[in-house]
Amino acid sequence: MANSKQTQPVENQGMRLDKFLKVSRIIKRRSVANDACDTEHVSVNGRPAKPGLKVKPGDVITLRHGESFSEFEILSVNDKARKEDAGLMYKILK
Repeated sequence: MANSKQTQPVENQGMRLDKFLKVSRIIKRRSVANDACDTEHVSVNGRPAKPGLKVKPGDVITLRHGESFSEFEILSVNDKARKEDAGLMYKILK
């Protein structure tokens, strides 16, 4: 019997925001990424974002660290990335 679910590459489906932040090593732990999202320190494309939001290439993530902000554009979403490849998943804008 064939599997009725068709799997698509992560690129087409997107990835949860909290997982992207961890896999890309922007934030070291997924629980910290969840907390940052829940306390509205993270926005995607100018809107506050929940941890489960699906992000895709082209989205812009803004992180608030106290009074300063960091912006990242997503270049690719990979389910698993080696440490050396994590920096290739995004581009620092600000």
